[in-house]
Amino acid sequence: MKFKQKISGLLTIILVASCATNPFTGSQTMALVSNDQLFPTSFQQYNQVLAENSVISGTSQSEMIKRVGQRIAVSAERWLNANGYQGYLDGYKWEYNLIESEQVNAWCMPGGKIAFYTGILPIAENETAIAAIMGHEVAHALANHGQQRMSAAYIQQGIALAGNVLIEDNQTRDIFNQSYGIGSQVGVMLPFSRSHETEADKIGLILMAVAGYNPEEAANLWRRMDANSGGQAPPEFLSTHPANASRIENLTNLVPQANSEAKKFGVTDYRPLGKY
Repeated sequence: MKFKQKISGLLTIILVASCATNPFTGSQTMALVSNDQLFPTSFQQYNQVLAENSVISGTSQSEMIKRVGQRIAVSAERWLNANGYQGYLDGYKWEYNLIESEQVNAWCMPGGKIAFYTGILPIAENETAIAAIMGHEVAHALANHGQQRMSAAYIQQGIALAGNVLIEDNQTRDIFNQSYGIGSQVGVMLPFSRSHETEADKIGLILMAVAGYNPEEAANLWRRMDANSGGQAPPEFLSTHPANASRIENLTNLVPQANSEAKKFGVTDYRPLGKY
């Protein structure tokens, strides 16, 4: 029993001592891996991705990705500075690249390294939708979602290890491993991931609006994404992402808040969609 208490106490100390503040929610988040450790690895992995793929440069589309990315980065810095988080972006090294691939995907690594795949461009249809995607991906980095996922994975592994150490009966240990693996994934890790997606949608909507892009286009983008998927998606509780219908409804409901935030920065009119 004393051993169990020591394990529990140690985990509590680690969690309390390893927290960061999410500037957009004010909540404490897990930070078992610091940005000083995370960013260099992220930058290295990003360079490897670029080296292994065909990076497009000098085209109108690649220049658009850079233009939108820079505007979203400026928007993020303006919002953070205005809300008391000066210097929050220290260590970020923004970079935006377009990669030749049929994948319908885009991502932002910790520290501001961003990639768009050409496969997402036909669905986006316009620059404003690119800003919605960019805002969402940048939001993941700003809210330290990668850091949180790594921290959660460490804790998940730590609890599994502790369970195997503490449970002496082989049959009970096997039952624990099977039930814990499924239960922690469906009941904890997947909802955790979906909450990050919903949070990134909200933050991204604000960032695109402050950057001068109409936030109403984000829901339209996801209507096109939903049509492109052809309804082929797992049930929401088994997915890392919210269901498309939930996402569209949530984005639509958040537009007034994004408009309100944009007005604080003097943005009252939005850029045209900018079809390409």
